[in-house]
Amino acid sequence: MSKTTISEQSEERVPEDGSEAGAAGGGLFRRALTGVSLAVTAGAGALLAVGAFLGLYVRPTSDDWCALWKSRDMGVLGITEDFYNTQNGRVTNAFLTGVIYFDDLLGVKVLPTVLVVGFGLVLFFLARAAVRALGLPRPPAVLLVAAVALFEALLFFAGTRAYQALLWAPATISHTLPSLMGLAAVLGAVAGARSGRRWGRRAAVAMAALTGLAIGMLSEPFTMVAGIFAVAAGLVCLPRFGRAKDWYVTTWCTAACLGLGTGLVLLYTSPGARWRRSQTPPKPLTAEELGQVFNDWWRIWQTIADQWAYLGALAVGALLGLGLAFAGPVRDRDGSAGRRVPWILALLPVPLIALASLGVTYGLRSGYGPSGWTYGRTWTNFLVPLLLVLCAYGTWAGYRLGRLLLAPGRPAARAVTLVAVGALALGSVAALVQPVYVLSRTTVYRSIAWDNQNARIRADVAKGATEATYKPLHIGWLAEPFFTSSYQRDWAAQCAARYYEVDRLRRP
Repeated sequence: MSKTTISEQSEERVPEDGSEAGAAGGGLFRRALTGVSLAVTAGAGALLAVGAFLGLYVRPTSDDWCALWKSRDMGVLGITEDFYNTQNGRVTNAFLTGVIYFDDLLGVKVLPTVLVVGFGLVLFFLARAAVRALGLPRPPAVLLVAAVALFEALLFFAGTRAYQALLWAPATISHTLPSLMGLAAVLGAVAGARSGRRWGRRAAVAMAALTGLAIGMLSEPFTMVAGIFAVAAGLVCLPRFGRAKDWYVTTWCTAACLGLGTGLVLLYTSPGARWRRSQTPPKPLTAEELGQVFNDWWRIWQTIADQWAYLGALAVGALLGLGLAFAGPVRDRDGSAGRRVPWILALLPVPLIALASLGVTYGLRSGYGPSGWTYGRTWTNFLVPLLLVLCAYGTWAGYRLGRLLLAPGRPAARAVTLVAVGALALGSVAALVQPVYVLSRTTVYRSIAWDNQNARIRADVAKGATEATYKPLHIGWLAEPFFTSSYQRDWAAQCAARYYEVDRLRRP
């Protein structure tokens, strides 16, 4: 029988399988694991710092032009009413747009930093809560930080539209911020459950309903994604199935779904949404059209699979799992080491992500036609749960492998495992360096050119000019003035003219 020690928190750490003889080797492995995690944290953190810093060099393009003049001339409530009545019905989207653009470009420049810090904090505390819920020991903080940092780096930089995913405010408001709001609501649910008080749980349920209502009027794609996962979680946690002791989780999920549904109904029935649907009437869902949707969906996943850097989510999860294994198991009251998750529940996220992404694909084809699937900024809505699941699977695999490596006399196997997993995680970070470099160069160069042109236009307007010469400065696959041959249909040029308070823009 192996010896045991009891910590001050009554966590029973058991050096099983005679591993007491290999304690020195385990200590060396833990130090090496910490070193690799520090390297991943430093690399991914540096990329995130660059991305946040680039917010200072963001300049208007595409939808920015319209948001800027409307926020300035209409105010926050005015632009909210305008979106509801004449644009798309997204009340929350309009309100946030008015707040962010209220002081010209200040909010746009700060938003990337808010997203990076916000995701980092929420994911860190959610990861700690998940480890605790599974009855596992608390790993070194550096392992959690490494997982969170690489998760964020992959989310923002690994896709095909990095500029839109982090720096372009209209896209981040519609497709990145909703995920942060949803994760924050889940963290609130965890806090309510851990409070042990009825008012704490009621507050969490109310927060879920209000957050769902806000998201329902913010982003149709994420509303669908969040609804799919909330329904699944609520059903799985019904008390009759034995996965939950009471109705709290199901009640919370029900409140979230009611909020999402109510918000979506308010959006869908708005005058603005009716006007938008009239511009692109939906096609009947025939067998041929359904086949095209599946074809678009398959092309989206082919594009995602081509970005091998996403495997870094598995690798950094494996690093975390190895750290959990070598930290020692925590015994539950019934004597079992950790809480087991049935395999059917462990695999459930896979079909849910597939269904959510298929729904997003259908919405893209309905709204943008045959090229809709290329709108990579919308993929963020299901990439967040995808990366979370990859990290979770990596953690499970790393933990199981780590338990095998705990046995003495396996230093070579430990070294090979750490080298392989660490190389994949660091390789994933390295693969993001080039996209971030290109993003940095194009963003900074454009900001310099835009500032020079802006100063010239402002000077001309100050002298009484009623027309302005504007040279398009394209970035991030986004529209700029003169993107169409007809000025009457060139909404970007007309909004830019309103921003500069001139009658018309002309080509140089």
